[in-house]
Amino acid sequence: MTEQILSALKKCGIEDYQITITKVESAELFFIKKELDMQRSKNVRKADVSIFRVFEEGENRFRGVASVKVQENQTQQELEKCFSDAFYAASFVKNKYYDLYAGKKWGMTEVESLLSDKTLSEIAGGFAQALFAEDVNEEVFLNSAEVFAYRYTTHILSSQGVDVEYRKTYVKGEFVVQCIDGQDVETYQDFMYNDWNVDALREKVRSTMELTKARAKAKTAPTAGEYRLILSGGYVDELFSYYVSRASSSTIYPKYSSFSVGCDVQGEEVLKDRVNLTLTTTVPFSNEGIPMKELEMVKNGKLQVIHGGNRFAQYLGIEPTGFFDGCRVGAGEVSLAEMKSQPYLEVVNFSDFQMDSFTGHFGGEIRLAFLYDGEKVVPVTGGSVNGNIFEAQKNFVFSKELQVEKNFEGPKAVAMDKVSVAGI
Repeated sequence: MTEQILSALKKCGIEDYQITITKVESAELFFIKKELDMQRSKNVRKADVSIFRVFEEGENRFRGVASVKVQENQTQQELEKCFSDAFYAASFVKNKYYDLYAGKKWGMTEVESLLSDKTLSEIAGGFAQALFAEDVNEEVFLNSAEVFAYRYTTHILSSQGVDVEYRKTYVKGEFVVQCIDGQDVETYQDFMYNDWNVDALREKVRSTMELTKARAKAKTAPTAGEYRLILSGGYVDELFSYYVSRASSSTIYPKYSSFSVGCDVQGEEVLKDRVNLTLTTTVPFSNEGIPMKELEMVKNGKLQVIHGGNRFAQYLGIEPTGFFDGCRVGAGEVSLAEMKSQPYLEVVNFSDFQMDSFTGHFGGEIRLAFLYDGEKVVPVTGGSVNGNIFEAQKNFVFSKELQVEKNFEGPKAVAMDKVSVAGI
């Protein structure tokens, strides 16, 4: 496949290119309740080819790009036609000129974990077993689930000397918990692990069942007003995505973000916890072939580095870091018990929580929350959270308990003052 692509590129006279060939193997399980409804496996190979073209208009110099998806069954003539069309299309993309990333040849790199030496069937079966280990109740149960074990082998090569290859194994899936005790309600959850985290999946199922039972009992929305808000679980990760997005070279260069190295990412009036954030990666190379390593992005609220790919890094005159797929955030000094010792509204399930990195707005419709008025805790549902991180970040309090959620490691919960809630 590689030689066929290279031959077609040469025949078309294309000198600047990047080829990413991916082999995907999978074992997939589909359940209805506890019964295995279907299982299947995949072993496919595909390629993405980026074709670059340098051209000038007057005194301006541009580098255009167009991409082609290549299938294994395409003929040489079909490839040449696709590449020729893409080369022409690239002449309409007026990106300010930049040099392509120049790399070197590396050997195969294995992303090591306890999954690496297991077969995909063993991985899928092991996580399926963990998934149903907590399904022991007739009133609250798993009504459907899917488990996918993947092994990706990725090979990136370019006209500028990049030639890297790595293999990664991971597992992901989703499940729906149903409760028929009281109201008939369902809770959807997804998961993804890069290691043998079967205990974490069991805990996720257990906690989702508890939340679904609480949702079945929740009948009213909170009263409209301002609350001391607590966010937990995956919503903490989404909240911190604001800082990752605002510190990206692709956001800073067009001036969508005012962040600069040395600035205080939380503003100047921070009254409580300060952000400490390290960018993490689960792959050894970026999609451009840039070697990846952990990067301390924010230290005590101060931005240490701007991150991003090759193009915008060149525009800003900084070193490219590649694109990161995870982050680690420092914990606080307050326990969850202490955090919940005074009145709060803890939202544990939104219909669709969103964090807008441009406006700073965050919020979503409440599916389930726990309201503590200083005397008792009551489950509530309905209404919505409408906050803005520009104000909320001044009073962040991070729990000292940690969580590992997908590619995020950080506080299990974040509390903030005076967040607006629409309700009854």
